[in-house]
Amino acid sequence: MKPVAIFRHTAFEGAAYFATFLEAHSIPIELIAIDRGDHVPLCPEAFSGLCFMGGPMSVNDPLPWIADECALIRAAVAQGIPVIGHCLGGQLMSKALGGVITCNHVKEIGWSTARIDHSAVAEHWLGSEITSPGEDLTVFQWHGETFSIPPEATRILSNGFCASQAFVQGPHLAMQCHVEMTPEMIARWCKDWPKEVSGLSPLPASVQTPEQMQQETVTHLNAMRQLADRLYSVWIDGLQR
Repeated sequence: MKPVAIFRHTAFEGAAYFATFLEAHSIPIELIAIDRGDHVPLCPEAFSGLCFMGGPMSVNDPLPWIADECALIRAAVAQGIPVIGHCLGGQLMSKALGGVITCNHVKEIGWSTARIDHSAVAEHWLGSEITSPGEDLTVFQWHGETFSIPPEATRILSNGFCASQAFVQGPHLAMQCHVEMTPEMIARWCKDWPKEVSGLSPLPASVQTPEQMQQETVTHLNAMRQLADRLYSVWIDGLQR
């Protein structure tokens, strides 16, 4: 089987639980570390799927690899090679497919919820066993920007702080929220919390303190793992084998 290419944009936003999931399903991985100068492949045919991770930069920044990744996403979508994006990765997918990325009206940092946009598409990706109607799903957040839903895509998750939490287009899944988090990643990101909340006084309801985040990891991580397992399972069904 061809490997899944995982695009890492910064050293502390790696594939985390996504990589663990792929390894548990014997799916090979090829890391493309943009943060250490790896080049973006010109064509997607060498891979069974593409995964784009997060990062502190904006897709609107004048970074040369952003246009290259967007071109690769468009090529993969045209060829039916599944693409998945986490946070910045989801924003890259939105931009590549005709959406726009703007500042969200509020930052989201920490444990949060997302609500299903009930539709046949959402049920396919999330399944009836994940949640009862009206029940919120557990996710982790760390973003200040948001994507719009591309013209041919369908939103499947939203919440009151950020309307666009996830969209799908065929076998492709883009998420604003993070479902790949590990306790170690959360602890590392908390070191950057003072910089992230600089100028936010008082803190909005959408922002947790490092203490809140790490305390709630114990109670929320398992629920998010169930969500990640479901989303990732549907995504790997579309891989080119």
